[in-house]
Order: sequence, then structure tokens, then C-alpha cells
Amino acid sequence: MAKIIAIANQKGGVGKTTTAINLCAALGETRRKVLLIDLDPQGNATTGSGVEKESLELSICDVLLGDCSSADAIVKPEHIQYHVLPGNADLTAAEVQLMSENGRERRLSEALSSIADDYEYIYIDCPPALNVLTLNAFVAADGVLIPMQCEYYALEGLSSLLRTIRQVQSSVNTKLRIEGILRTMFDGRNKLGHEVSNQLIEHFESKVYRTVIPRNIRLAEAPSFGKPIVYYDKSSRGSIAYLALAGEIIRREVSRQVASAQEEKTAESTTGGAPAAGEPVSTTTV
Repeated sequence: MAKIIAIANQKGGVGKTTTAINLCAALGETRRKVLLIDLDPQGNATTGSGVEKESLELSICDVLLGDCSSADAIVKPEHIQYHVLPGNADLTAAEVQLMSENGRERRLSEALSSIADDYEYIYIDCPPALNVLTLNAFVAADGVLIPMQCEYYALEGLSSLLRTIRQVQSSVNTKLRIEGILRTMFDGRNKLGHEVSNQLIEHFESKVYRTVIPRNIRLAEAPSFGKPIVYYDKSSRGSIAYLALAGEIIRREVSRQVASAQEEKTAESTTGGAPAAGEPVSTTTV
């Protein structure tokens, strides 16, 4: 069963789509089965993966409107190690149409149920707005990865996003949680950046990824060539950072699984020797 993660921040220009593309590529390089869903009408995650958004026969728009299945719309580019469920400007029309329909917030969740077993990770690139498309991503997801720049206004936007996540948790998706906060476009020479970074660590502790994505020219160039950074310039600082992030995510997941297994083992050992209700307790000694 795939782990489904929404990559979201209603503030634009924080490296959300860059993270979606390059994290999927980095995980793909570790031989994980990964699907990237482009839920942003701008379609930048689609073009950044080398898929022509203007000539799509089927897209995530068709999936949300029930015109095709998720499997039918998935694209499997030859030059990258992950699959793409592409999006384009048609999503704007889909958003308008969904507003008047019942169960609109569950369309994506229902559509992914048939393909969840085919992947280990599914990442959803959300639009820079808290709208019905983002809500669909939050209802379908297990967690939210929040990319953010270390600047003052980014903290204000984070508060609004956290409120939305709590509302979704309490109403339609109780399993939703913050998967992690990723510091992007980080400039080590900026004093304010360090101050904001320290505030994030102080308030969110282990939720903040240790990996930091630096400002990097090669990282900014890669989308114009329709390539993730690991295929455009694998030795660049941007590529090394996203490969490190993929490694950190995998290690976190392994640690989580080990902790869960230990908890189950402890629970079994605690209750395993106890007599069942109504069962006599033996007092025989040897």
C-alpha cells in the first residue's frame, strides 16, 4: 500500500513543485515505485517531468470528473524513474465543476484506491491555494510535506496551513498529519534565514527535516530542460540535497516501521500471558 503525501503550501514560490519533481526522481533512483500527481492547474510538475501538458489525451482532470480511471491517465516517461499522473489548465474547469457536486472532497481518494498497491510512494503537487483541489489531496493523503523558505512571511502562511490541516483532521481525514517541514532555497549567508530556521526547529522539533535545500542555479535551470535535477546535473548541490532528502525519508519510514513492530510485540507480550475472561488461574507449583 502506497504512502500518500501531499506537498502543499498556499504561498507560491517556495519550491513546492521543485520538491515534488526532484524528490520523486531521487526516490526513483533508489528503485522505489513512485507516482507523482500534478494537481496544480499550472502543470509545472508535468512539464518539469518531461511530459507535454498541452497534448495530453487524459489527465488528472478526467480522473476527478470520473471520465477515466487513474491507471488510464498515468504516463510512464522513459527517461525518468517515476510515473506521472499529469495535470494542466483543465484543472481550473474541474475545480469549478466539482464545487457543485456531492462528495467532491473525496474524488481523488476514491480514484487512488485502485492503484495504491502499485506504488510505494505517491506524492501530490498541490496548487498554491487552499481550494477544493488541495482539499482533495488532504483527504487522500496520509501526511503533508510542507516546503517553506526561511523568511518572516512564510511563518504567517504556515499558521494558516496548519489550521486547515487540523480542520481536515477533525472532519474528513483523521489519519492526516504533518509528514515534515522542508527548508528550501536556503541561503546560509542570510541571518534572518538562520533565525527562522531555528524557530522552526524549536516549535516543530523532529518534524523539520535535517536536510536543507540550498539556493542553486542548476536546480532552477533543470525544469526548462524537462528534467529533474538528478538527470540534469547529478553532481550539483541541488541534486545532492534531494538525494539526501530521499535517504532521510526512507530512514524515517524504516524507523517508524521498527517502532510500530516493537509496540505490537510489547502489547502481545503484555497481554499474551494473561488468562482469558472466566479462565481459572492455576496455582500449581512445581
